[in-house]
Amino acid sequence: MEQALPQQKTGTNKKYLWIIGAVVLLGWVVTMVVNMNSVESTAMQGHTAPDFTMPLFDQFSEDEIRLSELRGQVVVINFWASWCVECYKEAELLEQTWRDYQDQGVVFLGVDYLDTDKEALAYMDKYGITYPSGPDMGSEISDSYGITGVPETFFIDKDGNIAHVQIGPIEQEQLYSLLDKLVAQPAQGT
Repeated sequence: MEQALPQQKTGTNKKYLWIIGAVVLLGWVVTMVVNMNSVESTAMQGHTAPDFTMPLFDQFSEDEIRLSELRGQVVVINFWASWCVECYKEAELLEQTWRDYQDQGVVFLGVDYLDTDKEALAYMDKYGITYPSGPDMGSEISDSYGITGVPETFFIDKDGNIAHVQIGPIEQEQLYSLLDKLVAQPAQGT
C-alpha cells in the first residue's frame, strides 16, 4: 500500500499541472485577443475617423450630431458607460476639460456604450456632464472604431484624422498636452 501512495500523488500532481497549464493557455489566448482588438483601435491613428451620426440625449438642444460636420475643429470622442468603473475615474476630468477648451474650438462627444438611457442620464447628472452625448445601443459607432471596451477616447484633428487613441482612463497631464498640440496645429486639408 505504501507504493500506491506515491503513484496517486504523482497522478494528482500531473492533474494539477494540466489544470494550471490550461489556465495559463486560456489567459494567454484572452490576452492575445484583447491585444489584437486594441491594436485595431490604435492602428486607426493617422487614418480618417469613421463618420457617424449619433442621436443625442433629450437634454441637448440638437436631436443628433454628425462627426463630418465638425471638420475644422478638434474633436474628442469618449466611449463610456454608466456601468464602467474605469469611466468614473475620468468623468469629471473630461467635463472640466470640455469647459476649459470649448472656446478654443474643441468639441467633446460622449458615446454611451451598451447602456440604458435611465442609467446613462443618471451617470451624466452625477458627474455634471454637459458636452454632447448620445447612445450607441446598436454598437454601430463603437464597432466602426474597433473599441474593445470602455473607456476609450479618440482624438480627432482638424482634418478629421485620428491623432491619438487612449485605451483606458486618461490622466489630466496627457489630456491637456494632447489638446494643446492639436489646437495649435493648423488644418492641412482646407
